[in-house]
Amino acid sequence: MTTYDYDSDVFPGHDPLASLADVPSFPLTSSGVSDGERLADTFVGEDATSPELSWSQLPEGTKSLAVTCYDPDAPTGAGFWHWAAFNIPVDVTALPAGAGSAEDLGVGAVTLKGDSGQRAFYGANPPAGHAPHRYIFAVHAVDVEKLDVPEDATPTVLAFNLFFHSLGRGVVWGWYENK
Repeated sequence: MTTYDYDSDVFPGHDPLASLADVPSFPLTSSGVSDGERLADTFVGEDATSPELSWSQLPEGTKSLAVTCYDPDAPTGAGFWHWAAFNIPVDVTALPAGAGSAEDLGVGAVTLKGDSGQRAFYGANPPAGHAPHRYIFAVHAVDVEKLDVPEDATPTVLAFNLFFHSLGRGVVWGWYENK
């Protein structure tokens, strides 16, 4: 199986982390997503399941968390948000597979409507023949217990707020292509 570099010219989109605040990283792992590897069919399409995510070694001062999944390679000029949730309690250290189907992730969080229009995780689903797309899963360590982001906001509004409130970020990514 071919592994693509995160910033490789194989992908049509930009580096999605280039414009974010430069913050320390912390370990983020997934039993279902391996960095740079093709996503399993479980995470593909409208009926996809969100992957299990586990994190540790949060930066000092972390008071809550946010989780996002973003495809920078979508042919929109703005990418495509597949998942965006925030106000995850700081004592949560993992989300089980499928947590993205619950609006509160099962932990009392807030899930925003992604670009699919769903208030849930939406699986990889690039246009046929477009190119491989990256799916960037990130957990953000946040410096406040509750972000003041309206529940009807877009994931882009959440990302803007995370720019000012992130203390650290863990990232794991995979790719998928519809041939």
